[in-house]
Amino acid sequence: MTDEHATAGVPMRWVGPLRITGNVANIETEVPLATYESPLWPSVQRGARISRMAPEGIATTLVDERMTRSVLVEAVDARTALAAARQVDARFGKLREIVRAGSRFADLVAVRHEITANLLYLRFEFTTGDASGHNMATLAADLLLSHLLDTVPGIAYCSISANYCTDKKATAINGILGRGKNVVTELTVPRDVVHDRLHTTAARIAELNVRKNLIGTLLAGGIRSANAHYANMLLGFYLATGQDAANIVEGSQGVTVAEDRDGDLYFSCTIPNLIVGTVGNGKGLPFVETNLTRLGCRAEREPGENARRLAVIAAATVLCGELSLLAAQTNPGELMRAHVHLERTAEKIGQES
Repeated sequence: MTDEHATAGVPMRWVGPLRITGNVANIETEVPLATYESPLWPSVQRGARISRMAPEGIATTLVDERMTRSVLVEAVDARTALAAARQVDARFGKLREIVRAGSRFADLVAVRHEITANLLYLRFEFTTGDASGHNMATLAADLLLSHLLDTVPGIAYCSISANYCTDKKATAINGILGRGKNVVTELTVPRDVVHDRLHTTAARIAELNVRKNLIGTLLAGGIRSANAHYANMLLGFYLATGQDAANIVEGSQGVTVAEDRDGDLYFSCTIPNLIVGTVGNGKGLPFVETNLTRLGCRAEREPGENARRLAVIAAATVLCGELSLLAAQTNPGELMRAHVHLERTAEKIGQES
């Protein structure tokens, strides 16, 4: 098998441009999406077109950022575990010094704990510059764990990873506390644009969002999530920009809000677990380098600024696809007609080529 045949090629297209405003970036940019689901490109394209027709474009707000790693230690009993947890809390300044001494970019911002029986779960939370931070957080957690095992009496090693982080799993704790970048996107679409471009009304989209995304997800037992298909846009964006694609598991947790405001549509997507970076594993591939450069995420900026820019672009892309899909689903038959037409067209092009 040659190296060429050992590579999985995923079709990629640039769509947009999207108009983005907010506390990180004020830009218009096209975005790359690598996917086998060909209808995703025109769907996001429609949302991007709407973003340029809205007065403020897609308003993006970066609320928080932190990468987490949890460790597990064992005590003799719960009382000893509690005493150890209190010592950890009291030593936060020292723990922060250890992290800073071991890394140029990692910084400890919080420590949380949970005690079950004689087990002490410690959740360390870090900022990690322009890296998504998986390895950086694990390295820092390893340094902290070694220090605690040497200096806190009554505890013993169990695991460097304790599933209380939580990495690549849909959990309540990530939805509540966040893991990665927490970004809120908002778009106000004028009434005539909703009617002419989305072929629906604000009232119908708002009603569908409640009945489908909120009630439907509740009945299905969703975890801190109420959206139509965040994972679709995130996977395409992650593959195109060299991210760890498995992080769409927690990344797809998020809440869509839609309101009818006197005929105008207020539409928002909140994503508390956007795990993206512009440096690290996968970012040196030629196509990734090209894509990140085109997105403006290779500029000389303060540490962390390029990753924040990438995060708000990813979040805005999610909103475009989410809006387009919900609008389509307010109209009987529209979604399936589009899929059949677009997928058959793509299949025909593939056969001819």
